[in-house]
Amino acid sequence: MNPSAIQKQTFPVLGMSCAACAARVDKTLNRQPGVCTASVNYAAATATVEYDASQCSPGALRKAVQDAGYDLVTDTGKDSAQIAEDAHTRRYRDLRFRTLCAIALALPVAVIGMFFMDMPYAGWTMWILSTPVVFWLGRGFYINAWKQLKHRSANMDTLVANSTGIAYLFSLFNLFFPEFWLERGVTPHVYFEAASVIIAFILLGRTLEERAKGRTSDSIKKLMGLQPRTVTRLNAEGEWEETEIGQVVPGDMLAVKPGERIAVDGRVSEGHSYVDESMLSGEPVPVLKQAPDEVYAGTINQKGSFCFRAEKVGADTLLAHIIRMVQDAQGSKAPVQKLVDKIAGIFVPAIMGTALLTFVLWLALSPENGFTHGLLSAVTVLIIACPCALGLATPTAIMVGIGKGAEQGILIKDAESLETARKIDTIVLDKTGTITEGKPVVTDAVWDTEDKRLQAVFYALERCSEHPLASAVVRYAEDLPDIPAHILIENAESLTGQGIKGESDGKTFYAGSLRLLTENRIAVPARLQDRARAFASEAKTVIWFSDAETALGVFAIADRIKPTSRPAIEALQKRGLTVLMLTGDNAATAKAIAAQAGIKEYRAEMLPQHKAEAIRQLQAEGRHVAMAGDGINDSSALAQADLSIAMGQGSDLAMDVAKMTLISSDLSKIADAIRLSVFTTRTIRQNLFWAFIYNLIGVPVAAGILYPINGFLLNPMIAGAAMAMSSVSVVTNSLRLRKKRIGKPEAPAPAPLTEPESDAPQALAPSGPQPAPASRTYRVEGMMCNHCRTYVEKALNSIEGVKAQVTLEPPVATLVYAKGKALPVETLQQVITEKAGDYTISEE
Repeated sequence: MNPSAIQKQTFPVLGMSCAACAARVDKTLNRQPGVCTASVNYAAATATVEYDASQCSPGALRKAVQDAGYDLVTDTGKDSAQIAEDAHTRRYRDLRFRTLCAIALALPVAVIGMFFMDMPYAGWTMWILSTPVVFWLGRGFYINAWKQLKHRSANMDTLVANSTGIAYLFSLFNLFFPEFWLERGVTPHVYFEAASVIIAFILLGRTLEERAKGRTSDSIKKLMGLQPRTVTRLNAEGEWEETEIGQVVPGDMLAVKPGERIAVDGRVSEGHSYVDESMLSGEPVPVLKQAPDEVYAGTINQKGSFCFRAEKVGADTLLAHIIRMVQDAQGSKAPVQKLVDKIAGIFVPAIMGTALLTFVLWLALSPENGFTHGLLSAVTVLIIACPCALGLATPTAIMVGIGKGAEQGILIKDAESLETARKIDTIVLDKTGTITEGKPVVTDAVWDTEDKRLQAVFYALERCSEHPLASAVVRYAEDLPDIPAHILIENAESLTGQGIKGESDGKTFYAGSLRLLTENRIAVPARLQDRARAFASEAKTVIWFSDAETALGVFAIADRIKPTSRPAIEALQKRGLTVLMLTGDNAATAKAIAAQAGIKEYRAEMLPQHKAEAIRQLQAEGRHVAMAGDGINDSSALAQADLSIAMGQGSDLAMDVAKMTLISSDLSKIADAIRLSVFTTRTIRQNLFWAFIYNLIGVPVAAGILYPINGFLLNPMIAGAAMAMSSVSVVTNSLRLRKKRIGKPEAPAPAPLTEPESDAPQALAPSGPQPAPASRTYRVEGMMCNHCRTYVEKALNSIEGVKAQVTLEPPVATLVYAKGKALPVETLQQVITEKAGDYTISEE
């Protein structure tokens, strides 16, 4: 092959109905001359082909796929994805229509077949109703079975067409020529209900599958939607003009206005602003961008404006790279249902061969009644081997499992995660929004003045700041009582990279970094210096406030860990799972958060591609990895992981990519999610076992193996009932999942949540006999905003010996009792009513 002619393209594939179809297309493409590798993603309905352009072409690939009974969209234009999406939409609408019609017609056929067979013209009525189900609504099964037969292969369609076609034709013969059997002393029966109900069931399953497949590309669409369609570009005449993003080339000068998304990767040339890069780093604090800093496509500009020169456009941007990583990781996985299709490929010809062998043996071994008994036995074999139970084995367990998970706050996307969850031995956690709350808050405020007006000046000055951390201070100030309002700040000036200064009543005040105070020769009291060093050692961001002469206060801002994070991580570690934290934050912050959360291994300053690569390395070591994250930056790592778990309060993209979503964003749900997955997977395997063991026992009996022993010959009607019972047993076994308990009897007690008052190491346990602290979680009704939460939290913390942490989502209060004894809920209610207001606390 010519290395310079090697090309790699992804083409939409049309017409695939099961995993066996994907395998067929995959095999066809890999057999073509000039193709290096070809991989078909059934879930996304795409084929990624690497080929030698000197020996092969997209047209030749399309012809080969068409000859195999499918189609390949080789139009490389921008509408190729739309063509595939339109085809999927048409197929889904057609399936939905056929399913509804099939159910409407099959239901009365089933009722007549079970309860009203003796009514006049029952058989004729069933024939009239079932005929459109078999030959119109179910025609796709027969068409696909014929295509498979032409290529000497078989799949689920072959089994459906075979069993329903034989049942229909045999019933039709019995309806029109009943005397053939009556002359031989056999009562003829019709099996129209078996044919029509089977088709209705399988159509329903296909419709649900097609709807699920349509959602697999949502994450990619949302990633693509992060890139704006138009940009403001400097043209050759030196004028700014709005143009399509496809017109941008490297070297173009682009302008970014406040609130806009950056269109391509580049480097700042003029101006400065803060840019929200959470889609890349996952960190909630926007980053200052000024010349010659790099900016990336998809990130969001804040309040400032700047110009930058484009360096990477189109498929070369970091955003496009993330999109490709998500596509590649998603395409490397196979659904559980593929196992069923593989077995069906062997099972179908085996059943057909068994039926034919049954007829031949009866003719040979019983010359008198061999034809009659042989024909009945052959038909009975084909009816009893109906794929209904096989088709229901996986979807029913998944439906019940998903419902059970939803009750527990765990959303499961599909069966892929259920196949691998029981093998998980490593849990990878993102930091921001997963272990922590995901937003910066003021954790400590140390004043060197008691003057409330000076304190109010600081908060008013921060309201004038564009710095993203200023909003954390403003939110903190809103919850403070006794702070004077309407403080006027004059001549406010933003000092890039340092902070802000302004005047009030003729005096100058500063808020910002220590560097700002040092450059203005402002004195810093030793007590405030000591506290600032302590905050820095805890990886907190420090903000200073001063007048023109001396520092008046120091404040610590950090992203606090969730109250449930540490006990949840300890619970995972006790189960023998390795817990690893990956974060885009700096090493100092990562170390501090890891220590607070009880994580022994962590990696800092990780970009999205680094996170995905770290997971690949773990997988290369033979580990089975679960990844939990909440941000756009986690999407490629989530897609790469064996089991991906998204936090419900995170980005929509993370939830789309992930196979599971924890609605409450509570890490303690991870263990429950894994346990639920194990139960569901076990149920699927049990269902498949019973579906096949039913055939292993039923098929020989239907063939007449017991006839030489005791004269028993299975009637086709009984075979039809047995077939129905196999489906009932599968559904019943799936329903047992509802009674499974996946949560622990008692939630683990969260660790104390208050910050230490000094730099001295905290004792792990008090000396002498002391009662162990007790932790209780209560539900709080009536909280509507952060103000409400703060009032309730302060009221509860006013109780001696109680440390309280209150959250809005979910609305709960976690109380740690230092003396080991919980207070009555009535006492807590009284304190809240007196000091906070009209809120209701109750035990969970």
